[in-house]
Amino acid sequence: MSDISLPSLPSRPVVISQDKSPAAVARDFEGVFAGQMMKLMMESVELDEQTSGGHGEEMFRGVLAEQMGNQIAKGRGLGIASAVEAQIIRLQGGTDNGQ
Repeated sequence: MSDISLPSLPSRPVVISQDKSPAAVARDFEGVFAGQMMKLMMESVELDEQTSGGHGEEMFRGVLAEQMGNQIAKGRGLGIASAVEAQIIRLQGGTDNGQ
């Protein structure tokens, strides 16, 4: 067994983004998360050769899943954005950068 260890990380506040509020970053995260879920769900569905869009549909399925995720986040969402926002604010030292 070796005695190699990683150095500890500095204990200063983490700045997530200077341009966006924690709420906007959390909403963006929720959109990406929902899009990935949509993509996985779409991949699990068997497509009929007669009614599917063929190669063109396959090419744009990822874009469709991404846009569906963004629309979910813009609407009522999945409910994770508020928890993500709270964690971002906590990591920033309890402030929201005045935004």
